[in-house]
Amino acid sequence: MAKKRERLEVIFDILSAIRDEHNNIRPTRLLYRSNLSPQMFKEYTQELVEKGFVEKKELTDGNKSFTLTKKGFEFLEKYQVIIGFIHDFGL
Repeated sequence: MAKKRERLEVIFDILSAIRDEHNNIRPTRLLYRSNLSPQMFKEYTQELVEKGFVEKKELTDGNKSFTLTKKGFEFLEKYQVIIGFIHDFGL
């Protein structure tokens, strides 16, 4: 059985999914890519918007889209450094 993802892993997965879609992804696609329940997805995305990692934009066709902010890109860079450090030292 796969282990439950930690909070930071979920955040990393959400931010990575946005980045991987050329920094522009619709909520439904992000929900599928993040592999969360709709309730958990809503909680995480609200927190990421409130803390300035992600912007939620209204598109001209009435749909919504998520994009990363500078802070979101910085989180991804620093998280990867930390994960590299952990692996390098076998922790």
